Amino acid sequence: MEQFIKIMQSEFVWGLLIGFTFAFFAWKSGLSTKLRLSRDVRRLESELRELQGHLNTQLKINSQGNQSLQDELDDLRRQNENLRVSLAGLQNKPGRAEHRQYQITESAVRMMREQAPGFAPAWEKAVRQAEAEVEAGESGLKRLVRKVIPGIGMSSGPNANTPHDDEEH
Repeated sequence: MEQFIKIMQSEFVWGLLIGFTFAFFAWKSGLSTKLRLSRDVRRLESELRELQGHLNTQLKINSQGNQSLQDELDDLRRQNENLRVSLAGLQNKPGRAEHRQYQITESAVRMMREQAPGFAPAWEKAVRQAEAEVEAGESGLKRLVRKVIPGIGMSSGPNANTPHDDEEH
């Protein structure tokens, strides 16, 4: 035991013991830090997997939304093209030019009513006569004649109801 006390009194042994003590505490601190960091890494990896799952889900949802918007846009483009073609066809439809001419004539008549003082009474009288002829032509014999031979059933002018004798003139 004397030998042990002699060794323990040596400065080298005290330095060595103090060094081993510091080394032990450093090793223990490193080990606990390593364990804590290992748990943090596992936690962060699980969070990363969860976030990647959420990101993949979000990207799928956005992709489906974008695809449906693209499909709708393509459908609207097709409808637009169909409507454009239909409109062009309707504008070239027979009777369209006559309808346009009717609108122009109607507009001109309105302007003439406003601007020409003697035009309105004569025009209104002519319109009433034409309406009476159309109403009379929609029923009875005139209607039948108009259906069989279009153009004969309608008259124009005040003497249209009287027969013309071309042989006498």
